[in-house]
Amino acid sequence: MVLAGFAVYLDAVVQEKFSGKRWTVPAKVYARPLELFVGQKLAKDDFLKELDALGYRRESAANGPGAVSVAGNAIELHSRGFQFYESTEPSQRVRVRFSGDYVAGLSQANGSDLAVARLEPMLIGGLYPAHQEDRVLIKLEQVPPYLVETLVAIEDREFFNHFGVSPKGIARAMWINATAGQLRQGGSTLTQQLVKNFYLTNERSLSRKATEAMMAVLLELHYDKQDILEAYLNEVFLGQDGQRAVHGFGLASQYFFSQPLSELKLDQVALLVGMVKGPTYYNPRRNPERAMERRNLILDVLVEQGVVTAEEAALAKQKPLGVTQRGSMADSSFPAFLDLVKRQLREDYREEDLTEEGLRIFTSFDPILQLKAEGALAESLKRLSGRKGVDQVEAGMVVTNPETGEVQALIGSRQPRFAGFNRALDAVRPIGSLIKPAIYLTALERPSQYTLTSLLQDEPFSIKGQDGQVWRPQNYDRKAHGTVYLYQGLANSYNLSSAKLGLELGVPNVLKTLERLGVEHKWPAYPSMLLGAGGLSPLAVADMYQTLANGGFNTPLRGIRSVLTAEGEPLKRYPYQIQQRFDAGAIYLLQNAMQRTMREGTGRSVYSQLPSSLNLAGKTGTSNDSRDSWFAGFSQDLLAVVWLGRDDNGPTPLTGATGALQVWTDFMRKADPLPLDMPLPDNVVQAWVDARSGQGSDPSCPGAVQMPYIRGSEPIAGQACGIQAPVDSVMDWVRGWLD
Repeated sequence: MVLAGFAVYLDAVVQEKFSGKRWTVPAKVYARPLELFVGQKLAKDDFLKELDALGYRRESAANGPGAVSVAGNAIELHSRGFQFYESTEPSQRVRVRFSGDYVAGLSQANGSDLAVARLEPMLIGGLYPAHQEDRVLIKLEQVPPYLVETLVAIEDREFFNHFGVSPKGIARAMWINATAGQLRQGGSTLTQQLVKNFYLTNERSLSRKATEAMMAVLLELHYDKQDILEAYLNEVFLGQDGQRAVHGFGLASQYFFSQPLSELKLDQVALLVGMVKGPTYYNPRRNPERAMERRNLILDVLVEQGVVTAEEAALAKQKPLGVTQRGSMADSSFPAFLDLVKRQLREDYREEDLTEEGLRIFTSFDPILQLKAEGALAESLKRLSGRKGVDQVEAGMVVTNPETGEVQALIGSRQPRFAGFNRALDAVRPIGSLIKPAIYLTALERPSQYTLTSLLQDEPFSIKGQDGQVWRPQNYDRKAHGTVYLYQGLANSYNLSSAKLGLELGVPNVLKTLERLGVEHKWPAYPSMLLGAGGLSPLAVADMYQTLANGGFNTPLRGIRSVLTAEGEPLKRYPYQIQQRFDAGAIYLLQNAMQRTMREGTGRSVYSQLPSSLNLAGKTGTSNDSRDSWFAGFSQDLLAVVWLGRDDNGPTPLTGATGALQVWTDFMRKADPLPLDMPLPDNVVQAWVDARSGQGSDPSCPGAVQMPYIRGSEPIAGQACGIQAPVDSVMDWVRGWLD
């Protein structure tokens, strides 16, 4: 009676879980898809790196999805196809031809031109349920050849004939193991293994074994073999990635080979099936020799069973294990960016929508730029490491697209792949001279009072604060520079002239400009704020400089492009606004001064690494005692902010120019950006001025330079210089010379 009651209870348990939602499916986070078109700026090596990251296989011909072949500057690939947020990209063969760092040709396999092709986006991580399990759910029809046959041959030969338990299988396993002198086969059926993984603990006892057998029989009563097999393929435990368990062949294929399951070959299938018996013991990354031995044993069994020929097995045995160096379940790969995604999801979407399972989150993350940023940081810190205290220096970095406000790369630590304190978002540190563009922009918005060639006094001064404290700013070089042009005050980052200008304008007015630039911190209107005593995170600095780089338009920085439900429906997001906050003319003048920072001021060292034809704008920043080293700068298509400093706020041996600027320069060299090219606004004119006096001049005069001015504020044009010969006599001279 008790047994019957227990059986009824078990039956209810089996059916409830198996018929309902079997697994909690995590949200998947994707990078931007790589779009290919003729004229696109993309180096061949960068393209191959991305294909490698996507798990494309280098082969002699691109004969199936996920294959790529390289011949000189031409690459042929067979894309995998992908369901995007607005359309489906088909799986197709694509030929890409490169010339220099550009895509020079794009065609289909039949030779007809392609306007655009999109690769599937890289999976960069997942947002996981509380129990830290992850899966890539697969259907039976997506399973590669040999997987089911291999699994059945190794784990449960009678699978298609038994009713959940196999007395014959148990007896055979005992005999094989006894005669071989080693454990070659287990007695549990696949159904029993599924029951154990699905419903029970790993406890070793007769009662647990009896419960398992009973539940296996009940499962087989209610569901067909195909359902049970599919559930097994998605449930089986195949490894551990930090805190997260790797369940199912779909995820294991991504984790060990960076490839979809459907693309696996015989040798890879044999390795994964071999790991079922002991995922840790046979882990191919930790125990490659053991894993190789186990794989080859599986191949031998497949020959014995007639699943494959001896020749096929011999070919498969010759192949290396072929596992990627590290797991590509990338929650641990790009933790800083994933952290940004999590925060922006909470900000931009309704809480109740985010509890749905199986969300697909499409982001602006650019894996190529991320790797270049990580490389630049590592190389720069290595180069600087001889200096005392550099080994204690931490880092934060943000890379965005100035036109769209999309975050493309993010570094939260000098070890970017380790999750922990995310300095890019959370290290709020004094910004030093990075505040100065806000002072100069406030001035340039008043063209009747200030132009780029207005004269400023770079002289010592002191001011008594409301608390009675006397503030005496100093220049970094402890010198005064006398009378300087307004643009020179910014380009050379002079504290005295900048602070004096800020006081003339009024500290509250400068803080209002900061607010319009996108700074949300409410700082007190102390004079010391003019030299960057206020703290911001690298992301907040990027937001501020984004407005400067984008012609005065403020675009909220974002990392998420769209979120789809499991059914492919887009989630509604809270709207964000793009606002024009500044006059294009004032921004144009400021950008001109910031380009001069790079040409002749504190950022000039960049041109020892970068071509002089590359127009860039930027600003160094150093806080008191060199505790913080900052650089923020932009090209036409890239904005990057770098912070270096110590977590304990101790002094460093680095200024903005000797620390953060070096990382930024390295990054820009690798990223090869487009030169800054802001169109001349309608209200700006170019006027010739004397470089020494700032008075109006003529192009023919020595020392004459062109400077931009807001129309009406330019100096009166000067007289022409030199002796101008009459036109007739010049023509006579030309004729005489020709004769």
